[in-house]
Amino acid sequence: MRGEIVIVGGGAGGLELASKLGRKLGRSKVFLVDSRLSHIWKPSLHEVAAGTLDIHQEGLSYQMLAHDNGFTFVYGALTGLDAPARRLTIGPVHTPQDEEVLPERTLEFGSLVIAIGSTSNYFGVPGAQEYTISLNATEDAERFRLQLLKLLTRADARKASEPAAGVDIVIIGGGATGVELAAELREASAVYTTYGFQHLKPQQDVRITLLEGAPRILAPLPERVSDAALKLLHERGIKVVNECRVTAIAPDRVTDKNGNVYPSDLCVWAAGIRAPEFLATLGLPLAKGGQIEVDGFLRVKDVPGIYAMGDCAACADAEGKLVPPRAQAAHQQADYLLATFLRQQAGKAPPSKPYEYKDYGSLVSFGQTTTVGSLMGSLKGLSWFVEGFFARMMYVSLHLMHHAAVLGHVRTGVLALARFLIKRSTPQVKLH
Repeated sequence: MRGEIVIVGGGAGGLELASKLGRKLGRSKVFLVDSRLSHIWKPSLHEVAAGTLDIHQEGLSYQMLAHDNGFTFVYGALTGLDAPARRLTIGPVHTPQDEEVLPERTLEFGSLVIAIGSTSNYFGVPGAQEYTISLNATEDAERFRLQLLKLLTRADARKASEPAAGVDIVIIGGGATGVELAAELREASAVYTTYGFQHLKPQQDVRITLLEGAPRILAPLPERVSDAALKLLHERGIKVVNECRVTAIAPDRVTDKNGNVYPSDLCVWAAGIRAPEFLATLGLPLAKGGQIEVDGFLRVKDVPGIYAMGDCAACADAEGKLVPPRAQAAHQQADYLLATFLRQQAGKAPPSKPYEYKDYGSLVSFGQTTTVGSLMGSLKGLSWFVEGFFARMMYVSLHLMHHAAVLGHVRTGVLALARFLIKRSTPQVKLH
C-alpha cells in the first residue's frame, strides 16, 4: 500500500486533518492509521466514565468517516518506521481470543503526519499505574463505568447491615479532566436511585475527593475561574484538597506526603500527561519531555517528509515556549497542515509563515447545565470570565465544531446539534 499523505493517529487533530484532506484529494491519496475502530472527542470521556454519555451514541466509526470523507482507513497500530525509505510497519490485529484479524502490513508514504497524542505521566508515584484509571481512551472510561457499577451494587446490598456503606472515589489532579469528572459523577449520582440502587443516598454515600498538588485547582487558568470552580464543587458536596502531593497509592487508599490517608474504592489519575514511550523507538529527534521535535512549520527536525502535531509534538512558539497540549492547539495545527498539503499538491511553495498558536481561552464543564471559563481577547493578556448558560452553550459549540469538521457538511452539523441538545435536555445515566 502507498498513500501520498499518511496520518497516524485519529484523535481530534489527526481525524480533522484526514477528513478535510480526504474531501479535497480523495481516498487514493489520504490514509489514516489508528489502532481503534471508532473516535470519540476526548473531552467527552469524563461523561462516558460517569455513565451520562453512551459511547455507542457518541462514538464515530473511522470506517464510516473514511467512506463519507473520501480517505482510506488503515486499522492497526504503528509498530515501526523506516524514515529514509518512507515506509511504516502496521502491526497485526487480533480478537480478544487472540485470533488474527489482520496480518502485519507495510505502508509507504510521500508525507507522514504523526498525531498519536499523549499518555499518563505517573511521576514515579508507587502504585499509580497499578491502582488508578486514567481517562486516555474509551476503554479507560468504560472500565471506570463498569467498576463504578460493581461498587454501587455492592454498597447498596450492604447498606442494611452497614449504614456507613458507600463508594469512595478519589480523583488525583485538579485540572480540567479531574474537575469535570468530579462534577459529572456528582450529577450522575443524583439519579442512581432510578437504576435500582434504592438504599443509597447519593449525596452522602458516593463520596468524592479531589486532590491537587498546586495551591488551587485549574491552576493554569485565571484565579477567578478557579474560585468559581471550587465554589461549584463545594456546592456539590465534593471535597477538594489543594497543595496535596500524593506519595503512594494502594488498592483501597491514597497517601500524601504529610501522611494523610484518603479511603479509595475507585481512583482516577488525572495529574499529568507525557508523550508515549513508543516514540523513542522510531528514530526521530525527541525533546526532553519525550515529544517529537518539530520546527515552526511542524516538520520533524532533520527528517524530510515527516511532520508531527498535537500532544506528541514539541512545537515552540516565537518566545521559545512549547505550545500547550490542548484540543484547540491540535485543531489549529490540523488547519495549518491542511493548507501546507493543499499547496504541496497544487505544486505551490509551502506557507511562508510558521504556525502560531492562538489561545482562545478555556471552558470547564460542570455537568449538563453549567460551565465556567475564560475567553481571550484580541489584546494580549485580556480575558473575560464566563459562566452559566452562555458558557455552557459555548462549550457545546466546541464539540459541535469538531463534529462539523469531521462530518463535513452543514446539514450533518445541524442534525448533530439537534441530537446533542435533545440528548442533554434531561439527565440520563448509563450503568448497565
